[in-house]
Amino acid sequence: MNVGEICNREVVVMAKEGSIREAARLMREFHVGDIVVVEERNQQRYPVGILTDRDVVIEILATDVDADAVDVGDAMSFDLLTAREDDSVWDTVKRMRSKGVRRMPVVDQRGALAGILAMDDLIEMFAEQLTDVAALIAHEQKRERQLRS
Repeated sequence: MNVGEICNREVVVMAKEGSIREAARLMREFHVGDIVVVEERNQQRYPVGILTDRDVVIEILATDVDADAVDVGDAMSFDLLTAREDDSVWDTVKRMRSKGVRRMPVVDQRGALAGILAMDDLIEMFAEQLTDVAALIAHEQKRERQLRS
């Protein structure tokens, strides 16, 4: 399975010039923990950074920085880790774990934003798959008991 098959295609985005308050409002409105910061080129959005709810709290609020004095481009993480749509889910999870990130923008072959992969979404998917496996095992055990009776 590849990342493009499971990533969320609805990504909340902003430009670097956006306000921190607007970013926080969007995170709340869409119930997300990040904003992917993009640049528009050739009518495509290219990810250049990410601003997380943690960035806002740790880097701005906890240090008493005036949220109106900085913009998204000042506070975003510049060391952006991305996955390509055709990357393996397992390899991507390993990269996320090794870098300590919970969210990763997904890009197409040109590098344009295609979606986002969040660890929360992965956990939900893995839980569903484990539930299916458990149901299969339970069904087989029941069938074996019926055959023995």
